Amino acid sequence: MTSEGDLVLIHIKNKPAFFARIENIGPDIKSDWFQVKMLVLQVPLVTITWILREAYINGDEFTMGGHPVKLVKVIAPEGSDEQTEAASPEFRETPSLDLDPTPDERQPEPLRASPTQQSKVVSLADRRKKNAD
Repeated sequence: MTSEGDLVLIHIKNKPAFFARIENIGPDIKSDWFQVKMLVLQVPLVTITWILREAYINGDEFTMGGHPVKLVKVIAPEGSDEQTEAASPEFRETPSLDLDPTPDERQPEPLRASPTQQSKVVSLADRRKKNAD
């Protein structure tokens, strides 16, 4: 079951088109229809509201302008970090080369916050505990 805060992949014409996070699902004026507000994950960020039936929110195909559309809930696989590291050779440890760059090749030092500045943590995930799906 798809709910608020879930990430979905929108398929248009049977091809993946874009990702979106469901921000709000509220009743529509028509019985058995819902206003689904989604944050489209693109640059710049855009919010859209579609009026959908519950079955469409949960993955049944529907049409918009005569084109097939489908919302597919995205679920990260368990242990995805370990699988990626084990499967990808670029994640393996490689010996470092001790090459001293010339002064022209040196990279500038990264900017660092002073001890008096406060950092902010920005997250796209909703960390609140949800009721069981």
